[in-house]
Amino acid sequence: MAWYDVVDATKKQRLGTKKRAMNGNEYIYLQGVASVVDGTWVTFDEDFVTARAVADAQGQVAIATAAVDATTEYGWFAIWGMKTGLCLASFVDNGVVYLTSTAGSVDDTDVAGDQVYGAIGRTARDTTTGMSEFQLNYPEVLDAGN
Repeated sequence: MAWYDVVDATKKQRLGTKKRAMNGNEYIYLQGVASVVDGTWVTFDEDFVTARAVADAQGQVAIATAAVDATTEYGWFAIWGMKTGLCLASFVDNGVVYLTSTAGSVDDTDVAGDQVYGAIGRTARDTTTGMSEFQLNYPEVLDAGN
Protein backbone atom coordinates (compact mmCIF):
# COMPACT_ATOMS: atom_id res chain seq x y z
CA MET A 1 0.00 0.00 0.00
CA ALA A 2 1.35 3.42 -0.97
CA TRP A 3 1.35 6.34 1.47
CA TYR A 4 -1.40 8.07 -0.52
CA ASP A 5 -3.74 5.08 -0.01
CA VAL A 6 -3.58 5.28 3.78
CA VAL A 7 -6.59 6.55 5.78
CA ASP A 8 -5.64 8.24 9.08
CA ALA A 9 -7.91 8.04 12.14
CA THR A 10 -6.27 11.22 13.45
CA LYS A 11 -4.85 14.15 11.52
CA LYS A 12 -1.19 13.40 10.66
CA GLN A 13 -0.53 16.35 8.32
CA ARG A 14 -1.65 19.95 8.07
CA LEU A 15 -4.82 20.11 5.93
CA GLY A 16 -3.91 21.25 2.43
CA THR A 17 -0.43 19.69 2.52
CA LYS A 18 0.59 18.64 -1.00
CA LYS A 19 2.97 15.84 -1.92
CA ARG A 20 4.18 14.38 -5.19
CA ALA A 21 4.51 10.60 -5.45
CA MET A 22 7.08 8.54 -7.35
CA ASN A 23 4.36 7.90 -9.97
CA GLY A 24 4.41 11.64 -10.77
CA ASN A 25 0.93 12.31 -9.38
CA GLU A 26 0.32 15.06 -6.84
CA TYR A 27 -1.97 14.64 -3.84
CA ILE A 28 -3.51 16.92 -1.22
CA TYR A 29 -4.25 15.97 2.40
CA LEU A 30 -7.90 16.56 3.33
CA GLN A 31 -10.48 15.65 5.93
CA GLY A 32 -12.91 12.92 4.94
CA VAL A 33 -16.64 13.18 4.38
CA ALA A 34 -19.43 10.58 4.55
CA SER A 35 -19.73 8.02 1.72
CA VAL A 36 -16.31 8.66 0.18
CA VAL A 37 -14.70 5.61 -1.44
CA ASP A 38 -11.66 5.27 -3.70
CA GLY A 39 -12.51 7.23 -6.85
CA THR A 40 -15.06 9.61 -5.29
CA TRP A 41 -14.93 13.16 -6.65
CA VAL A 42 -14.92 15.85 -3.96
CA THR A 43 -14.83 19.61 -3.85
CA PHE A 44 -12.95 21.55 -1.19
CA ASP A 45 -12.83 25.19 -0.20
CA GLU A 46 -10.14 27.57 1.01
CA ASP A 47 -10.31 26.01 4.51
CA PHE A 48 -9.91 22.53 2.97
CA VAL A 49 -13.46 21.52 3.95
CA THR A 50 -14.52 18.67 1.67
CA ALA A 51 -17.88 17.67 0.24
CA ARG A 52 -18.78 14.99 -2.27
CA ALA A 53 -18.90 16.77 -5.62
CA VAL A 54 -22.41 17.47 -6.86
CA ALA A 55 -24.05 19.73 -9.47
CA ASP A 56 -23.82 23.47 -8.71
CA ALA A 57 -20.80 23.04 -6.40
CA GLN A 58 -17.96 25.53 -6.49
CA GLY A 59 -14.32 25.18 -5.58
CA GLN A 60 -11.30 23.04 -6.16
CA VAL A 61 -11.87 19.41 -7.10
CA ALA A 62 -10.01 16.20 -6.22
CA ILE A 63 -10.45 12.42 -6.41
CA ALA A 64 -10.23 10.23 -3.30
CA THR A 65 -7.48 7.60 -3.26
CA ALA A 66 -9.14 5.58 -0.47
CA ALA A 67 -12.34 5.31 1.60
CA VAL A 68 -11.92 8.46 3.69
CA ASP A 69 -15.59 8.23 4.57
CA ALA A 70 -16.00 10.06 7.87
CA THR A 71 -15.24 13.55 9.13
CA THR A 72 -13.04 11.87 11.77
CA GLU A 73 -10.76 10.44 9.04
CA TYR A 74 -8.08 12.05 6.89
CA GLY A 75 -6.34 11.06 3.70
CA TRP A 76 -4.86 11.94 0.34
CA PHE A 77 -6.81 13.07 -2.71
CA ALA A 78 -5.42 13.29 -6.27
CA ILE A 79 -5.16 16.76 -7.83
CA TRP A 80 -2.57 16.31 -10.59
CA GLY A 81 -1.69 13.42 -12.86
CA MET A 82 -3.68 10.28 -13.72
CA LYS A 83 -6.32 8.80 -11.39
CA THR A 84 -9.38 6.58 -11.76
CA GLY A 85 -12.64 8.17 -10.70
CA LEU A 86 -16.32 7.34 -10.52
CA CYS A 87 -18.42 8.26 -13.55
CA LEU A 88 -21.88 7.61 -14.93
CA ALA A 89 -22.65 4.82 -17.41
CA SER A 90 -22.37 6.80 -20.63
CA PHE A 91 -18.90 8.27 -20.02
CA VAL A 92 -16.66 7.98 -23.10
CA ASP A 93 -12.92 8.19 -23.81
CA ASN A 94 -11.70 11.82 -23.99
CA GLY A 95 -14.95 13.03 -22.42
CA VAL A 96 -15.26 16.51 -20.97
CA VAL A 97 -15.93 16.27 -17.22
CA TYR A 98 -19.11 17.66 -15.63
CA LEU A 99 -20.49 17.37 -12.11
CA THR A 100 -23.88 15.67 -11.81
CA SER A 101 -26.70 15.30 -9.31
CA THR A 102 -25.13 11.93 -8.40
CA ALA A 103 -22.86 12.97 -5.54
CA GLY A 104 -19.22 11.96 -5.97
CA SER A 105 -19.53 10.97 -9.63
CA VAL A 106 -19.06 12.82 -12.93
CA ASP A 107 -20.38 12.50 -16.47
CA ASP A 108 -19.54 13.81 -19.94
CA THR A 109 -23.03 15.21 -20.59
CA ASP A 110 -22.92 19.01 -20.83
CA VAL A 111 -24.40 20.54 -17.69
CA ALA A 112 -24.41 24.34 -17.78
CA GLY A 113 -22.04 25.74 -15.15
CA ASP A 114 -20.80 22.38 -13.92
CA GLN A 115 -17.78 21.74 -16.15
CA VAL A 116 -14.74 20.63 -14.17
CA TYR A 117 -11.89 22.64 -15.65
CA GLY A 118 -8.53 20.91 -15.40
CA ALA A 119 -9.91 17.37 -15.76
CA ILE A 120 -10.47 15.21 -18.83
CA GLY A 121 -11.53 11.60 -19.21
CA ARG A 122 -8.85 9.39 -20.76
CA THR A 123 -10.76 6.09 -20.97
CA ALA A 124 -14.34 5.00 -21.43
CA ARG A 125 -16.16 3.82 -18.30
CA ASP A 126 -15.22 0.37 -17.07
CA THR A 127 -18.54 -1.48 -16.66
CA THR A 128 -17.16 -3.58 -13.79
CA THR A 129 -15.69 -0.81 -11.62
CA GLY A 130 -17.87 2.12 -12.72
CA MET A 131 -14.71 4.19 -13.20
CA SER A 132 -12.70 5.85 -15.93
CA GLU A 133 -9.11 7.09 -15.96
CA PHE A 134 -8.86 10.88 -15.66
CA GLN A 135 -6.04 13.31 -16.35
CA LEU A 136 -6.03 15.98 -13.65
CA ASN A 137 -4.42 19.41 -13.71
CA TYR A 138 -5.55 21.07 -10.45
CA PRO A 139 -9.25 20.80 -11.34
CA GLU A 140 -11.89 23.29 -10.25
CA VAL A 141 -15.55 24.04 -10.87
CA LEU A 142 -16.99 27.54 -10.91
CA ASP A 143 -20.76 26.94 -11.31
CA ALA A 144 -20.70 29.54 -14.07
CA GLY A 145 -22.25 29.40 -17.53
CA ASN A 146 -20.23 27.46 -20.11
